[in-house]
Order: sequence, then C-alpha cells, then structure tokens
Amino acid sequence: METFAIVDRMAEFSFQSPCVDATIKFGSQLAGHLIARDVIALSGDLGAGKTHLSKGIASGLGVDPDLVNSPTFVLLQQYDGRLPVYHFDTYRLSEPAEFEDIGGIELLEHAGVCLIEWPQRIEELLPARTIRIEIAATDVETRTITIRDTHQRSRDIAAKLADKSAG
Repeated sequence: METFAIVDRMAEFSFQSPCVDATIKFGSQLAGHLIARDVIALSGDLGAGKTHLSKGIASGLGVDPDLVNSPTFVLLQQYDGRLPVYHFDTYRLSEPAEFEDIGGIELLEHAGVCLIEWPQRIEELLPARTIRIEIAATDVETRTITIRDTHQRSRDIAAKLADKSAG
C-alpha cells in the first residue's frame, strides 16, 4: 500500500514506497510535474532505488521503461520522450571536470530533464534550481523518498504530489 507523508511543507516531502513498483509509480507521478531544464539530483546508498525512480520518471515522460538502466559504466544514457531525458551516473567520476568533459554542463541547460545519480560527485556544478531527492532503504523492500526543500520549484512539486496523494 502506498502512503504519502508530509513531514513539513517548508522542509521536505516524504513518500513511503513499499516496493519497487510503487517507487516506479512515484517517479511517473513526479514526471507529470517536470518541465524542460529541470535537474533532479538523486542521492542514496547503493541499491537504494535511484535507478528504479529514474525508470519511473523516464516512463512518465514517455520513455519505454525497459530501456532505462543504470548508466554507471557509460556515465550517460539519453532517452527520447515528451522531453529528452539525460540520465547521468556520476559514481565513477574522480573529479567534476570529467562531467564537464562529457558535455554535462551543456545538458543541464538543454531543453530536457536531467536525472543525476550520485550528485555529490559534481555538487559544485549543479544549478541552484536542482530538485534534490534522497532515497533511503528502511527495510528490504520499503524505501523513503524525500524531496528536499531547496527552492520554490521543489516546494511546488512536493505540494502537487502531496495534493494528488490526498485526493
């Protein structure tokens, strides 16, 4: 069973996901509120569900979810949907300059949506408008997905998702 929990509208919005399918569904719902140039920073431990959430977001943007996988070894996967999706995994980067070398900065400003797993590797390169999402395992299946309140765009998306869950 899916449950949304508002922790504090001015601080964060949390979603309890009981399974992988619910995480993907949450990502799809989130995608319905995304616009061109949105940057989503996905933080969490290995196996937390960052790629499952990315799969849901991409699916919600019209991408075949079966095409979405972790870009760990290629650093970037591109998908065509309602908006282009640029899915980065910066885990293997040794320095932020490598992100610049693969054209990452230009894609952050492109007319698509950027999903960045392991954003702490390139923190200083992320735009202020970045929507920060943390995923934490609470047990084998359950995940807590939290949208951090870092700016008005984050608050707006969190409020829309909270309203949808209440209705």
